[in-house]
Amino acid sequence: MENSSVFLPIIGLLLALWTGAAVWLMLKASRDSQAAAGHRKAARRLSRMVEEGPAIPLLVRVDGRIEAPDRFARWIGLDKVPEYLSELAGGEDMGLSEEQVEQLSANVRRTQKSAKPFKMALRPPGSRKSLALRGALADPAVSPSGAALIWVFDFTETEDELARLGEEAARARDDFGALVGLIEAAPMPMWFRGADMQLRLVNKAYVEAVGAKSADQVVAEQIELVEKVGGRSAAQVAQQAADRRQPIERILSATINNARRTIRVTDLPLVGEGIAGYAVDIEEMEEQAREFRAFREAQRSMLDQLSIGVGQFDSQHRMTFANQPFHRVFSLPPGVVNERTTFEQMLMIARENGRIPEVRDFPAWRKELAEWFQLDETEEVAWPLPDSTHLRLVAQPLPDGGLVLIAEDQTEQLALSATRDTLLRTRTATFDSLFEALAVFAPDGHLELWNRGFPLAWGLEGEVLDGHPQVDELLEAIAGQLADPKQITEIGQTIRSATLDRKNSRGRIALADGRTLDYAGVPLPDGNGLLTILDVTASQQAEEALRERNRALEEADAVMTRFLANMSYEFRTPLTSIGGFAELLAQGIAGELTPQAQEYVQAITMSVGKLTAQVENVLDLSQSEAGLMPLRKTKLEVLPFIEQIVRKRESRIIENGLTLDVKGNANKVVEADRQQMQRAIGHLLDNAIANTPRGGRILIDIAKRRGLNRIVISDNGAGMSQHELARALEGIRMSADGKGIERRQGLGIPLARQLVEAHGGTLDIQSRKNAGTTATITLP
Repeated sequence: MENSSVFLPIIGLLLALWTGAAVWLMLKASRDSQAAAGHRKAARRLSRMVEEGPAIPLLVRVDGRIEAPDRFARWIGLDKVPEYLSELAGGEDMGLSEEQVEQLSANVRRTQKSAKPFKMALRPPGSRKSLALRGALADPAVSPSGAALIWVFDFTETEDELARLGEEAARARDDFGALVGLIEAAPMPMWFRGADMQLRLVNKAYVEAVGAKSADQVVAEQIELVEKVGGRSAAQVAQQAADRRQPIERILSATINNARRTIRVTDLPLVGEGIAGYAVDIEEMEEQAREFRAFREAQRSMLDQLSIGVGQFDSQHRMTFANQPFHRVFSLPPGVVNERTTFEQMLMIARENGRIPEVRDFPAWRKELAEWFQLDETEEVAWPLPDSTHLRLVAQPLPDGGLVLIAEDQTEQLALSATRDTLLRTRTATFDSLFEALAVFAPDGHLELWNRGFPLAWGLEGEVLDGHPQVDELLEAIAGQLADPKQITEIGQTIRSATLDRKNSRGRIALADGRTLDYAGVPLPDGNGLLTILDVTASQQAEEALRERNRALEEADAVMTRFLANMSYEFRTPLTSIGGFAELLAQGIAGELTPQAQEYVQAITMSVGKLTAQVENVLDLSQSEAGLMPLRKTKLEVLPFIEQIVRKRESRIIENGLTLDVKGNANKVVEADRQQMQRAIGHLLDNAIANTPRGGRILIDIAKRRGLNRIVISDNGAGMSQHELARALEGIRMSADGKGIERRQGLGIPLARQLVEAHGGTLDIQSRKNAGTTATITLP
């Protein structure tokens, strides 16, 4: 009993311990179960995260076995992950290629041996993906046996993006290079400033403009293209543009290539920091603008001188210019241009002044005219005004939307046109009534106009000319009417000379019917050529008759000249005998003469001398007129020669109570026949002595002008009328009827003229009744 009481507590304690241990085990099992569930959940979450992650782990053990998710198999084009690394090569278009597997195996072995990580990229043939592999020795917690852990990344999209970015970068580099080359090759100076407004880059044109050696020198020395303007430097203006974040453009003068030029400078803020600038040379543009303004002013000044009205409107229909005729045509008041009167207002003013046609609906009509500004072509209209004025309007649209309106008053022109039509009809009638045959040819050679006498002159039918034939066709028809058809080329050349060469030409041609035609080609002001034809058959016959008569007269004149010469010689012999016998009687050979007989002998001697002189004059004159006067020229000193002639007549001058003065230079020398020139001057001097009354004066002046020797013999005697002078200068001539000889008033003056002209000189005699006579001898 005692033992049972002892064992019961022990059994109870054991039961209690067992129960406690069972409870603890149950609690622990419950906690382990919960932890295991948590680990499974975490493992699934980690597995899902790995599955969804951008990289796939690939574990390669030392024996070549591999562990990887199924996603890796899909990435490389396999159905499932193989057991060994060497089995990743799945064949054509599946898995990796043999070369890729071999390279990967080599990298894995190197990493397993040396723990050196590796990187590689590959594109599986069976997949379009681009994979990046990052391998390293696996942590012992992952695989304690020295396995290699490889992370496989899919960077297909990244590679495409990189390729695209690379292409864009390449294009950007090319564009940047092209832009740099363009800026460098730009003809205008360009530059870039940094945030501190200092020059950073300049192009070649900038370097040349400032005369620097290189762009580096410009940047190093900060050589500015533009000097200070208004106290502000180019950098300060650029800073102002940067502060405003707006471009600043200005026009100023600068020295470009050692010459002052007008340039437009622009400072342009960039999106980032910095200021870009460029300068455009506008010197030529400014010069052209000045020339354009001058041209416009000159044009408007010229338009003011025209009789045609010209007005100009801008795209807003406002009047910008109107010359004076335009004001007059539309009766516009002064100041319409300055007031910028619109086209519609101008029509209203013209309507009030009765300078537009009568229209029923003026607003609609005005609106219709306003459409001229939108036309593509020139519009031309005629305006008959109520006061019978006719206006011609030309509306010329301008490219800028403006309009040029030209108004011409054609009232007088229409009247002149009517008058011209009347004149043309009159001309045609006159043309046909002319005695001459006329034809007008155009420069291209066709017959334009002719009168009725033209075909008749050539013996042609009128129908030949109806088609306005060409010259060649017409000449072919005329050739058959000529006595010598080959001469037709001369007529053709005459027509060409008048139309093309613009020269006058003429000729004469014989027709087969015996007629003779004179033709002439005359260029006309309008470029055409006129051919005139005149039938000269009758005049030619008359001309031949006149020539025959002229030859007869010339032969009669020669007979007369020979007769006078023969008679002169025939007269000289008896005169010499008479003179000789008279001298013998005067010497007393026949006995002593009474005083009365002495006077008779003296009279005979004087008469013989005068008659001998006259015979000599007639002989010399006949020889001179026949061109047979013999000359023996020698050098004569004019002044002593004249003095010698005067001394021979000194007694007569004194007896007549005259005064004679001789003026001149003693150095004057001429080549002349002494005897013949002495006779010529003597005759003129004798004439002056004979016609000068007592107390008169005779002057002989010797001078040289323009290389010619002049001997002037003047007197203040009775002089001669023009009729008397003409008679004195005439020689012996046949009478008007050709049957006799007309006497002259004396042989002295005609003989003197013939002798002077035989020396190559001239004799000019000026005389007035009761005012004296002046004879001027000019010798070479």
